[in-house]
Amino acid sequence: MGLEPNSPSCSCCTPRAAPPGRMRHRGSETLHRHLHEQPFAAIVLAGGYVEAGDTGRHCVSAGDVIVHRAFERHLDRFDPRGAEVLVLPLNGRWHGPVRGRVADPDAIARLAESDLIAAQHLLDRDIVARAINDADWPDQLAAGLLDAPDLPLAKWAEQHGLHPASLSRGFRQQFEVTPAQFRLIARTHRAIDRVIASGTALSAVAAAEGFADQAHMTRSILRQTGRSPRALRDEFGLGGQIASRISTSFRGSIADRSHTAVKNGIEPQSLSDSR
Repeated sequence: MGLEPNSPSCSCCTPRAAPPGRMRHRGSETLHRHLHEQPFAAIVLAGGYVEAGDTGRHCVSAGDVIVHRAFERHLDRFDPRGAEVLVLPLNGRWHGPVRGRVADPDAIARLAESDLIAAQHLLDRDIVARAINDADWPDQLAAGLLDAPDLPLAKWAEQHGLHPASLSRGFRQQFEVTPAQFRLIARTHRAIDRVIASGTALSAVAAAEGFADQAHMTRSILRQTGRSPRALRDEFGLGGQIASRISTSFRGSIADRSHTAVKNGIEPQSLSDSR
């Protein structure tokens, strides 16, 4: 039996560096589930791939954008043609969609070569939200768990004509975690948002997000981030050095919602000052 995903010894807990700039991936390359500690946007410049992770499964091609929050895990399966992707670090609170599209990704890539902050403003201005994929039942289940982590899996399987074992096996084939693990990860991200964005007592956060108790939440957050809730709050929360990099807006961004962008005359400045 293999290691549980997100366990301290699991390879998916080793942070994977995503340096700013263009990255090229070979045709049919697979990057198994891995961790990114810092938030960034992946802007597809050429080719395509499928990403399956903590915000669902995304099939993307040139012009598509996937935004990743801090401490997020996902896997990538690249098309036979491979892909070229711009990695754009996010400096400040992101209020746009998790999944979107831009008309001119190369313009953002060119600007990023000299000014990453200005490139982020251009992305913020031009991105148009796109619906999360929900054509297949694993995508529908992922969306349901992101919206309601208490979703009863056995009942969901029965409603969709699936045996519980088939549900678990089929979901894991796509996401490299079981539905139960995905549900815990979704609940943990919601708790992380609350821990960082407020001074609410940790026991109250644990109760609000459906954990058995504070100790259960602490273990889950430690697996996800490598930090205890108190350490996470000290480092990132309530005026911490990079608090704004982990935004509670991701919860609302999972749904297909409109994104109002600043249309013209954007001056390069800190996003945390502009919101």
